Amino acid sequence: MSRQQVRRWLFFTVAPLVLGGLLVAAVLASPTGMRPSTTLRVLAGRLLPEGLVDLSGLKPVHFAVVWDLRLPRVVVGTFVGSALAVAGAVLQALFRNPLAEPGLTGASAGAVFGAVVAFAMGWSAAEPIALPLAAMSGALLALLTVYAMATRGGVTPIPTLLLAGVAVSSLLSAAAGLILSLQITNWQVAQEILFWTLGGLEARTWTHVWLCLPFAGIGLVCAATYCRELDLMQQGEETAAALGVEVETVKRVLIACAAILTGAAVAVAGVIGFVGLVAPHAMRLILGSSHRWLLPSSALAGAILLLACDLLARTLRPPLEIRLGVVTALVGGPLFIALLLRRHREGWAW
Repeated sequence: MSRQQVRRWLFFTVAPLVLGGLLVAAVLASPTGMRPSTTLRVLAGRLLPEGLVDLSGLKPVHFAVVWDLRLPRVVVGTFVGSALAVAGAVLQALFRNPLAEPGLTGASAGAVFGAVVAFAMGWSAAEPIALPLAAMSGALLALLTVYAMATRGGVTPIPTLLLAGVAVSSLLSAAAGLILSLQITNWQVAQEILFWTLGGLEARTWTHVWLCLPFAGIGLVCAATYCRELDLMQQGEETAAALGVEVETVKRVLIACAAILTGAAVAVAGVIGFVGLVAPHAMRLILGSSHRWLLPSSALAGAILLLACDLLARTLRPPLEIRLGVVTALVGGPLFIALLLRRHREGWAW
């Protein structure tokens, strides 16, 4: 057994255990002082057949806190981390650049713009589901705009797509900033916008789970079905075409896949940096560039990284909660610098 095979075996043995431990710890963590035994009884009472668990002494508020607040937050965090990491892995292969990240297609900026509009128009206050729906719509609109700008004669060059993505992202970010500056006199709305752009999972409900789940699921399954094409595309478009890959079709599908994953994540969690950059980059260094292993390992690593950062955000300074986007940047930044230094020492070969 080669060293890389040993690494893969170890990772796929240990990572699910770590993820499971983080899921339990995240559900048990509480600034309200609820005992862990109470939390476990609530979960067991909901998940196991009626009559197997003693529910005496439990109040409706216990079920509301654990089942309707904590558990949806953990589930949303798992999907968001996996979606961002897989989107990053796909884009790194398409752009043949280990520094590519989910914001390159303009989806992140589009989601931010949609959310800011929802805040400014009062839609989010009138109906909570309006915020993620507006963010998702903004992400898809930004993707369509970038694709229309970059495509000529049915061909979508990657460099042109990248430049279009940067341009649209800059324009949408400026528009979101303009709306925020116009709302600065309305402190409550301005604060909501600012907090959302810093990312977070507080007050997430099962509605957010069901909104995120179909898009994240479609994106993850779609990416998994294109492992062979991703392996070939990272060798260059000419090589991939010579080996039978319909390059333009594959690019369209995978770019749409990455944008949907990014839009779904940003729509329910706000702007979360570094997860889509660090997780796939680290997995590529550790487990190799074969997407048969890279995509599932990135999904696991992204979920682990995001849940760990969310746990830190809730427990570093209780009862106050640090914004999740700030924690991911503080954790992901030094980690990414370390990965870059390692790659620099070993050479920059893809």
